[in-house]
Amino acid sequence: MVGLYDKIVPPDENTFLLINKYIRQGGIATVVPCTEGVQKLEGHHFPIETPRIVADFIKYNSLQIEPLNSSNYHKMRGGLLNSQIIFERHKVGRVAFLGGSITYNSGWRDSVCNYLTQRFPETDFEFIEAGIPSMGSTPAAFRLNRDVLAHGRIDLLFEEAAVNDAGNGRTSMEQIKAMEGLVRHSRVVNPQIDIVLMHFVDPGKMKEYRAGKEPLVISNHNIIADHYSIPTINLAKEITDRIDNEEFNWEDDFKNLHPSPFGQGIYASSIIQLLKNAYANQLENGDKISSHDTPCKIDEYCYDKGYLMDISSAQLNKGWKIDSSWNPGENSKVRPNFVSVPMLISKKPGCKLSLKFAGNTVGIAVAAGQDAGIIDYRIDRGDWQSLNLFTSWSNQLHLPWYYTLASELLNKEHLLEIRIASSRDRRSNGHACRIRYFFVNGF
Repeated sequence: MVGLYDKIVPPDENTFLLINKYIRQGGIATVVPCTEGVQKLEGHHFPIETPRIVADFIKYNSLQIEPLNSSNYHKMRGGLLNSQIIFERHKVGRVAFLGGSITYNSGWRDSVCNYLTQRFPETDFEFIEAGIPSMGSTPAAFRLNRDVLAHGRIDLLFEEAAVNDAGNGRTSMEQIKAMEGLVRHSRVVNPQIDIVLMHFVDPGKMKEYRAGKEPLVISNHNIIADHYSIPTINLAKEITDRIDNEEFNWEDDFKNLHPSPFGQGIYASSIIQLLKNAYANQLENGDKISSHDTPCKIDEYCYDKGYLMDISSAQLNKGWKIDSSWNPGENSKVRPNFVSVPMLISKKPGCKLSLKFAGNTVGIAVAAGQDAGIIDYRIDRGDWQSLNLFTSWSNQLHLPWYYTLASELLNKEHLLEIRIASSRDRRSNGHACRIRYFFVNGF
C-alpha cells in the first residue's frame, strides 16, 4: 500500500525500485496505490482504500491450524438437566464458584456468568464467588457451609482444586476424603444440585501428560466424579494438547497457571462449550427435577460433615489471646478472610490451649507467615506430636493453610491440646501460631 503523492518516502525512489528487484528474483508482489481521501504529512499518511486486499492476503498466506474440539475433554456423565429445568422453568438460579486463586481472580468466571445470563435471559441469577487463593479440596470441604451453602439453595456448583491439591502436597487419601466430602455434603443439603468439577492446568500436569501419564490428583478427583456421576472438564489435558497442536504457546500466550486474559478466554470457551452441550436440548413435558443418586461412600471418613469451628470455642491458658481484627501491617502480604478478622494468637513457647470437639477429624486453619513456629499437639491426652507451621511460601506472605491434625477418629467427643514448641524452623524468625478457625468433621 503506497501513497502516490508521498513526498517523504517517494514511491519512485523506494517502493517501485524494491518491487522491480523482488519480481526479478521470482517473487510475487502486489502494489496498491492510494490516492483518495485526505493526504496528510506531505502525502505520507493516507487512507487505505482497499483494506479487503490486505485481509485476504493475511488470510490466504497464514498457517491454517484446525483447533482441537473442547468437547473431547469433557465428560458429561449425569449431565446438568436439573439446573436447566430450574433456570428455564422457575426463572431463578443460584450458581456458586468454589476454588483457589484461579477461581478468585476475575476472568473465565465472569464469562461463564455472562453466558448463563444470555442463555437464560428471563432468569434471575445470583452468582456466589467463593474462590480464595491457596485453597484446595480440604479447605473447600470445611468452608463449604460458610462460603457456599449458607447463601441458600445452590443449583449449580463449579469446583476446582486440582492445582492446589497437587501444589500443596495433599495426599491421595486426603484428596479423596475432601472431594467426596464436598460432594456428599452438597447433596445432603440439596439432593438436586448439579456439580461440575474442573481440572485446571499447570506446568507439572503438562509434563506428566506429555510423558503419557495422567496426573494423580486428576485421577483421584475423577474417582469421585465417576462414582457420583458428575460432569468434568479436563482443562489441563486440553491446554497441553492445544499447545502441542501449535494453536498457541505457554510462554507468550497462556503465560502462567494464573492465566493471561488470553488464557482466561480459553478456559471460558471450554467451560461454556460444556454448558452449551448440556443445555442444547429443549425441555420435554416429562422432564422433571430429580434427586441425584447418593451411592455408598468410597471413604468412610470423608469430610461430608465438615464445618469451621469458631476460635472462641477454645479454652485458653496464659499466653494466648484473640485479636479481634488482626492485621500484620501494610508491608506484609495476606489473603482474603485471613486479615482484619479475629485471630487466636500465641508467640510464646510453652503456652497451651485446649478444644473439646465432636467428630472424627480435627484441624486448624492458620496464617503461616515469616514468624510461623512449631506446635505440639495431642488428642485425648495421647502422645504429643509436632507440626512445623512454616511453609515453603511463608517467607513471602502470611499464607492461609489448613492443617489436618487427626482424622479417622471415633465419631464421638474428643479433646485437642496444642502448645507452642520451643524449637522453630531455621527459616522462621519467631514461634507464632495464628489460628483463624478450627475445623471439624462430625455431628
